[in-house]
Amino acid sequence: MQLVSMARPESVAVLTAKSAGLVGCRRCARAWPGDTQHCGCCGAALRSRDPHSLQKVWAWWVAGLMCYVPANVYPMLRTRTLFTTEDATIVGGAIELFQHGAIGIALVILIASIAIPVGKFLAIAYLALTVARPRMLDGHHRQMLYEVVEYIGRWSMIDVFVVAILASLVQLGNAANITAGVASLTFALSVIFTMLSAQAFDSRLIWDQSVTQKDPVDAE
Repeated sequence: MQLVSMARPESVAVLTAKSAGLVGCRRCARAWPGDTQHCGCCGAALRSRDPHSLQKVWAWWVAGLMCYVPANVYPMLRTRTLFTTEDATIVGGAIELFQHGAIGIALVILIASIAIPVGKFLAIAYLALTVARPRMLDGHHRQMLYEVVEYIGRWSMIDVFVVAILASLVQLGNAANITAGVASLTFALSVIFTMLSAQAFDSRLIWDQSVTQKDPVDAE
């Protein structure tokens, strides 16, 4: 009988600036001793962790969710002609485009206005909930998820841009005109609030729970 060590790390420990007694500047990425108050390179205030990060994340998240609900209930676009006035919601407009054969445009609207915002809400909530709780993704994958959320935030205003362009182009007096509906404002506010929620999240919190675990020795 022979004892064979089968020990292997289940997760790799991450050496953070905090564990090394350093504090990193979030503006220029320079590292300084932990008791440094201001960055000697760019002058920014240094803080190892934001103690109110999660509170701000949830506050902006709830505000964004409250604005997103009316953004899908109230009309995004109002079209007036000589005899009729039509209101179109986000989903209703996409369905109408689909019925007229513009499947590609309808899919773009649904992805940009439904799939991406809902995905951002879920991703931000997941990141905030898993800071100090068991999680399915490791630190590297959660960091990638956070960077994706921040990156797509700038493309979330596509509906508002389309409404603004149409409203400026289609102004034919009493014959026909297009104006922005109430949903355009609430949708824009929802996008802004979710962007602020993502920016309020201190991504350094992701790495604070990184530990090294080893399997027990197996006997053979």
